[in-house]
Amino acid sequence: MAKAKRQTSRGRKQDRARVAGGQDYEVRYEAKKTGRSKPAVKKAVKKAGSSRKKVERQLSR
Repeated sequence: MAKAKRQTSRGRKQDRARVAGGQDYEVRYEAKKTGRSKPAVKKAVKKAGSSRKKVERQLSR
């Protein structure tokens, strides 16, 4: 029997660092977290890219 590949948090960590503008639940989460509207979050993702840090920086302006 082959050993199961060990699960790492690397993939999950990279996923948390991004905002998927097309995923309604991610846009809702970011909107609630920052106190902004969903369209504002989508606009920020388009302008700043999918990096969560950049999106949050864009929204805080």
